[in-house]
Amino acid sequence: MPKTDVTVKLVGENGNVFNLGAIVSRALERAGYKEEAKQMQADVMACESYDEALMVFMNYVEVE
Repeated sequence: MPKTDVTVKLVGENGNVFNLGAIVSRALERAGYKEEAKQMQADVMACESYDEALMVFMNYVEVE
């Protein structure tokens, strides 16, 4: 279960991990989760693979 109640649609978006991170970060910030957005970005930068980064996104938001 994600840390927030934010839902983000990533299907059909440019799959570049930086683009996806920006989409998730903006959604978190718009919903008032500014600190979570910063932490999510730090967590993604520490990832060693694309799949690991996707899991980080799913830890913070519900992905559609």
